[in-house]
Amino acid sequence: MTQDELKKAVGWAALKYVRPGTIVGVGTGSTAAHFIDALSSVRHQIDGAVSSSEASAAKLQSLGITLFDLNEVDSLDIYVDGADEINGSMQMIKGGGAALTREKIIAAVARKFICIADASKLVDVLGTFPLPVEVIPMARAWVARELVRLGGAPVYRQGVVTDNGNIILDVHNLAIMDAVALEEQINNIPGVVTVGLFARRGADVVLIGSEQGVKIIG
Repeated sequence: MTQDELKKAVGWAALKYVRPGTIVGVGTGSTAAHFIDALSSVRHQIDGAVSSSEASAAKLQSLGITLFDLNEVDSLDIYVDGADEINGSMQMIKGGGAALTREKIIAAVARKFICIADASKLVDVLGTFPLPVEVIPMARAWVARELVRLGGAPVYRQGVVTDNGNIILDVHNLAIMDAVALEEQINNIPGVVTVGLFARRGADVVLIGSEQGVKIIG
């Protein structure tokens, strides 16, 4: 199976966690896009969805799925999204698509976080994938210096502006042994909007697509 076929398999497998009459949190990226396709097949059974990005919102609307603003809902039954890396503790690096802040907010609101990923995203130690950090533009140089002090090598993601109007620093050369502690350290740097470490609020269920089928963790 190709990587895209593995992504499609987990995207459709996540459909079994969708309950009728609920509002579903939907993530961003190529794997989440397959889930949106799957979700459209039951769009008349759900109340609608909350999206973590403008791109996903456009796809949801194009498929006839009712879109809600997060401020309109008190809670979400589930949030379904991919990951750039995920470890055995169900902690993740996210933000390759620059939607990490909205993703983290929706994950916090959801009762259950379903992570969908192909087997290549499963790692023993987080950090091979550069860690995205969303930053207020005026703080770019300051935050970069602070990230160097933490042992990272930040690189400005040229030409990328987040849906929130901010910039992204991708931090290389990290072997993240204590993801919760590092998430807190980086989030405490003035000028950081959020870091793409999902450790304090990790996944509750992980669906991993492999040649042997969809593996369920959690």
